[in-house]
This record gives sequence, C-alpha cells and structure tokens, in this order.
Amino acid sequence: MLEIAAFLAHVGSQTSCGYGVATGGPTAWGLCYNKEMSPMQDYCDNNYKYTYPCAPGALYFGRGALPVFWNYNYGYLGDCLNVDLLHHPEYLEQNANLAFQAAIFQWITPLKKGQPSAHDCMVGSFKPTKNDTSSNRVPGFGCTMNILYGDRTCGKGDIDDMNTIITHYLYYLDLMGVGREYAGGHEVLTCAEQKPFNPSTTKDSASS
Repeated sequence: MLEIAAFLAHVGSQTSCGYGVATGGPTAWGLCYNKEMSPMQDYCDNNYKYTYPCAPGALYFGRGALPVFWNYNYGYLGDCLNVDLLHHPEYLEQNANLAFQAAIFQWITPLKKGQPSAHDCMVGSFKPTKNDTSSNRVPGFGCTMNILYGDRTCGKGDIDDMNTIITHYLYYLDLMGVGREYAGGHEVLTCAEQKPFNPSTTKDSASS
C-alpha cells in the first residue's frame, strides 16, 4: 500500500492542474494533464543521432503519467515496450494504457546498473552501500524522488518542488486509509539532504 501511494503521488503531482485556490487544492487535481502544456523546446538531443535520432516533425516534450522528455528516452522506452515512440511520441498522450505501461516501467527499472529503482526504494530491496550512506541516501519515499528527478528536486533542502510531491504522498496515504504516520521520519520521507544518484551534467532522467 505504501508503494501504491508512492507511485500515485508521483503520477498525481506530475499531472496535476490544481493550483492556488483550486477546490480541494493541488492534490485533488492529479491526472489532469497528459502532456506538457507550454514546452520551452523540442527536447531533441543530437548527441544521440546515431542511436535515437530525432524523427522529422516529432517533438519530445513531456508526455505520459510520469512525463517522458527527450528523444533518447522516448527511443529507449519504445524499444523496451516494443512501440515506436521515437517516431510517434504522441502515443503517450493518446493511449492511457501505454502511458501507464511507460510509467510502471520507469518505476521498476533502475536507471543504471548497481542502482535501485523507485520500486526497490519502497519495498526494502535497496541496501545502501557505504557511498549511499555517506550521501544520505536511504530507502523510502525520498529515495524515489532521487531516482526519478535527481538534483532537480533533491539535495537542495526543503524546496517547494519536493514538498509538493511529499504532500501528494501523504494525501494518498490518507485517501487509502493507510495513514501518514507510516510515511517515516524526515530523513526517509524527503530527499532534502540526499546527494543525487545521477547528477545532471547530462539530461539523464526519463521523467525530468
């Protein structure tokens, strides 16, 4: 139940259209957007022109339940799901089943060998190494944010982006009757002091 709440918290926070004084607040408005509404660029990285070249006319802005960005992430996910997302990134906004297949794949699949997945962080499969411990990385919800968003959200103290995601997690725990008291202490619930698994010198994350 904790893992389901965690997964829904990420989906809800990344697709919410509830802001400010919206009835019920942001947590009540998840699954509103299925794509990035005001993309600032086409997210085409020509460094991957030999593996996942940008298709003519295709735009790789955020789409899906856990939004996917960049041509190489669409290409990789398409290979794994056996769907041509490189040439048809729009499939992620047109097909809800596919959008959740992509989201679940991101949830259970480590970004790199030797690293945990978000799933591992929530079910006790993540056994921190000495390097993880010295980097303040521990199993729990904070770890899932580290995996999915890296230093966009983590290692920056109690910033709004991180706290919004945590608020969604607590909301879903309450909604599911689990109770937020089971979310864990600050060091488990947040990633405020965690060093990212994958610092963003490059655009690594499939959902950031």
